[in-house]
Amino acid sequence: MSSPVALAVAAHPDDIELMMGGSLALLGDAGFETHYLNIANGSMGTDHETREAIIARRTAEAREAAGVLGAVYHEPFVDDLDIFFDRELPRRVCSLIRRLRPRILLVQSPQDYMEDHTNACRVAVSAAFYRGMTNYITMPDRPAIPDPVTIYHALPWGLHDTLRRRVRAGQYVDISSTIARKRDALACHRSQKEWLDVSQGLDSYLTTMEDMSRAVGEMSRAFPFAEGWRRRLHLGYCGPDDDPLADALGDKHRIDPDYEAALEA
Repeated sequence: MSSPVALAVAAHPDDIELMMGGSLALLGDAGFETHYLNIANGSMGTDHETREAIIARRTAEAREAAGVLGAVYHEPFVDDLDIFFDRELPRRVCSLIRRLRPRILLVQSPQDYMEDHTNACRVAVSAAFYRGMTNYITMPDRPAIPDPVTIYHALPWGLHDTLRRRVRAGQYVDISSTIARKRDALACHRSQKEWLDVSQGLDSYLTTMEDMSRAVGEMSRAFPFAEGWRRRLHLGYCGPDDDPLADALGDKHRIDPDYEAALEA
């Protein structure tokens, strides 16, 4: 029997490491075959390098980071700022989903500070929705699949939406045992340490990630370091009570009862 698959999809090289990497590593530890896709190639992540040079550099960094997390790396599809919900991009992502048949799909928040992030989220969840449509032609073309997939949305970078409201998670993953791997994977993105220090005033790329993971741990009321997730509505994807993330991670996972109660408020 083959291992279940978990696929993480995000906009840019380093997005997975920042908000999903600890959970992805834990799923690998739990027996999942893990996969890693950045939709964009990192072409804008520099203030001095040529497009060709920064793409090559960031591709190498992302491959290295995926290896640290124990995930299979997949090539990006477009340049930064070219992530749009158009005719082609969902077909390309859906083709990968049909090939991998993920049981768990980790994606970015529907509310985030950057449109590339929210567009990557929309493309990924739509591609997953189309996976079972017989007449939907993917690029490259692959036959439709009936397999269920459960989708989890990460918290936004900064933990707030675009209107400055704090975004709380519905479930939390204890990444205390994988925070070192998450840090090591993020450290592979050396170009972004340089770029974010200049463009966004982050004095320490790695410290900012750790501080955010600690803040989410405090939100969990259970774990020292955590990543937060919101499980997407099941319609079109899986059974109403399917929660394979919780099933896989056991006591390294906590559902927030207040969040669940508020869903029907």
